[in-house]
Amino acid sequence: MKKLQGLAIAALLSTVSTAAMAQDPLDIVFTVHSGASNTFWQAVQKGYEDACAKIGATCQMVYVQTDGSIAEQVANMEAALARKPDALITSIIDNTAFDDIIQRARDAGVVVISSNVDDLEGAAGNARQAFVGQGFEPAGYGLARAQWANMPAEGPIHVLVGVSGPGQNWSETRALGVTNFLDEQIKANPDRKITYEKIDSGLDLAVVADRVGAYLSAHPETNAYFDTGFWHAGVAGVLRDRGIAPGKVLLGGFDLVPVVLDEMDSGYIQVEVDQQPYEQGFMPVMEVYLAKTVGLSPVDINTGEALVYPKDVAAVRDLSEKGLR
Repeated sequence: MKKLQGLAIAALLSTVSTAAMAQDPLDIVFTVHSGASNTFWQAVQKGYEDACAKIGATCQMVYVQTDGSIAEQVANMEAALARKPDALITSIIDNTAFDDIIQRARDAGVVVISSNVDDLEGAAGNARQAFVGQGFEPAGYGLARAQWANMPAEGPIHVLVGVSGPGQNWSETRALGVTNFLDEQIKANPDRKITYEKIDSGLDLAVVADRVGAYLSAHPETNAYFDTGFWHAGVAGVLRDRGIAPGKVLLGGFDLVPVVLDEMDSGYIQVEVDQQPYEQGFMPVMEVYLAKTVGLSPVDINTGEALVYPKDVAAVRDLSEKGLR
C-alpha cells in the first residue's frame, strides 16, 4: 500500500511540474514568526522552496528580526499584500492579531493558508482557508506520556515545563498537553507526591540553559524538564557540565534539529516529537497550486506528532542534516 501511495504521489508531482510550465508563475509569500537563524525553520524553508520549484512559482519567505514579534510579522504581511500575491502562507501565533489582515487578503482574492501554527479556534477564529501543521495539545500530551515511562517507579516526582514562547499558540498549547497528562497522573496517584511548575524558558539555547540551570539549582528534586521547542538541548549541556549523569533529569521536547539528535545520542534526551517541518513548507504550496489551477478548496493537513527515541537517531540524522526532517 505504501509503495502504491508513493507511486501515486510521484505521478502527481510529475504532473504538477509539467502542468506548471504552461502556467504564468504563481506569486506566493510565506511570512513567519521566527528569525532566520532558527534551525527548525530551515527545514520548512527547504520544503517551501522545493515545492515552489516544482510548480515554477515566484516565492519569498519572510522572517522577523525578533523571534515571536507579532508587530514585525504583521508589517511583513502588509508588505506582502501590497504586492498583490496569489497566495499568502503564514504562521498564526496569536488569536486576534492577524484576523483583520487575513480577512482583507481573502477579500482581495488571495489564497491564505496557515502553516506551523494556527488560530486556536481554527477556521472559526480566522479567515484562513486551511492549516498545515501539528496538533499541539495532543503532541504535548503524547510527549509527557512517553517520558512518563522513564520516571522513577516510586517516590515523589517534580517536573518543570518550559513555555518557550509565553502567549504564543504553539508553545502554550504544547505545554497544556504536557500538564494535562501530569494532572491525570496526580489524580490517578493520590498517595504519591507529583508536582510540576511552568516557567518562561526562552527561545534561545543559551537563555534556556541559564534559566533552567538556575531552576535546577534551586530545585534539585526535579526529575524531568519538558521544553515546548528544541531548546532543552541547551539544558543537556548544563547537566553534562555539572557532572549529572544522563537520565538523572529527563529531557524531552520538539523537533529533530541536529543538536537535539546529538544529545539523544549522548543519552541526555530520551524522547522527542517530530512535527515534520519539511511538509509544513511543501504542502501549503501544493494546496495553493491546486486552488489556483483546479479550483480545489485547501484542506487541513495534520503533519503529526511522531515520537522519536535514541534508537531512531541513526535513521533520521542524515535526513535532518539535509533539512528534510
